[in-house]
Amino acid sequence: MVENEESVLAEPEYELLHSRSEVFYDRFERKSELKHQTHYCPGCGHGIAHKLVAEALEDLGLQDRTIFVSPVGCSVFAYYYFDLGNVQVAHGRAPAAATGVKRACPDKIVIAYQGDGDLAAIGTAEIIHAANRGEHIAVFFVNNAIYGMTGGQMAPTTLVGQTSTTSPWGRRPVNEGFPLHMSELLATLEAPAYIERVALSDNKHIMGARRAVRRALELQREGAGFTFVEILSPCPTIWNMQPVEARRWVAEKMIATFPLNVFRDRKPTIPEGKNPPQRSVAEVLGLEEAGGKITLAAQAVARPQHHLKKLSIKIAGFGGQGVLLLGQLLAEMGMREGLEVSWLPSYGPEMRSGSAHCHVCLAQERIGSPLISHPDVLIAMNELSLRKFAPQVAEDGLIFYNREQLPDNFAAPQARVFCLPATEIADHLGAGKVANVVLLGALLEETECLASETAVAVLETKVRNPQLLELDRQALAAGRQFVDKEAHNDAISQSDGFAY
Repeated sequence: MVENEESVLAEPEYELLHSRSEVFYDRFERKSELKHQTHYCPGCGHGIAHKLVAEALEDLGLQDRTIFVSPVGCSVFAYYYFDLGNVQVAHGRAPAAATGVKRACPDKIVIAYQGDGDLAAIGTAEIIHAANRGEHIAVFFVNNAIYGMTGGQMAPTTLVGQTSTTSPWGRRPVNEGFPLHMSELLATLEAPAYIERVALSDNKHIMGARRAVRRALELQREGAGFTFVEILSPCPTIWNMQPVEARRWVAEKMIATFPLNVFRDRKPTIPEGKNPPQRSVAEVLGLEEAGGKITLAAQAVARPQHHLKKLSIKIAGFGGQGVLLLGQLLAEMGMREGLEVSWLPSYGPEMRSGSAHCHVCLAQERIGSPLISHPDVLIAMNELSLRKFAPQVAEDGLIFYNREQLPDNFAAPQARVFCLPATEIADHLGAGKVANVVLLGALLEETECLASETAVAVLETKVRNPQLLELDRQALAAGRQFVDKEAHNDAISQSDGFAY
């Protein structure tokens, strides 16, 4: 007979010792039938590396401050698992993108998570220069000595003698060179704060990897600078091994080629006098701040109370026509008038006569992307650019075309088109190279987006030749005069007006 039935039927008490990190999503949406497990192959090191990063972020209380940058490769799927700010970028570009994210959001913890085919191949320049600048980012480098996602090609870290789909006889130093040692390479630079190589070969080494990951993130929290952890990781599927065998191969082969070590753990020191004081944007541009707004210091010119909220401009033509320079002038003018600006160039490999265009955004609010799909304004300096980009102009937009009239068989889009012979005007003034400034004057006159005085001030800082500066002044005035006196009479219009 049971004396205390309740004590027998009561649920036993358990102490929870381990659970999924709060940094992971509750459900993984990578595969519909596997909502509670990752999609990585059995024995893959990415799952372990994810776990170590997630637990460190949770322990350090950094989840809400962290932005995770992942490029092409198996690492790209991190955004399915980490409940963080996630940015996906092009192959190899994680350090470059992470640099931009960190500089735009200096209070955030920024992580670049990359594989060896990504970081050590197409991304070599990005990682070296980010490390050399001492960017305040944490880089976790998963090195499994092979291209995992794309079919097992030889990677920069593939071991001597190791076979792959592109080295079926094994890696041969005489033909393919030696494997790259990224930790040792970066350790030759002065700026990195922390560099360590760890391995996921057994529990003891995984504990060492856990400590290194935590150390790298602690240093990020403290603002120490560039931190880099190289993680030797198994890839059983591509290596054609069982998971246990793959771990053993990491221990016996990979560690022998890539010795585990702390290569750097110190805050970089900058020699006396080698770090000039940081100057503000206002100081660099020769401006002064008054009442929280930037005004021209050299000239007593009031900031125009223009009504534009955002204006996107695409400038296109041949290399040598001043296409990119015109975009730079507009961007600096916007900066001087206190606007948010962006300038994105695009040009071919030719120094001259190749295709070139640039995107310029002027706005009162922060600009989300410098890329313009449907510009408000197109400045086409040749027929090729007109035909290529005119269909992209926003409805009720504006096109400036560098000719007296539109070409034959050209159907004008739903935009106003101004034909003005900027090159001929510039030649008449004495220098065809100022045609871009003629178009600048026309743009300012028609849109009133920026002040002519600002344009003159910018030109005075850019042009050192007094004669050329005078030509630029005349070209600016000529463009304004053409629009004011002639273009309105001859404009080809298919809309009632231009909306700013």
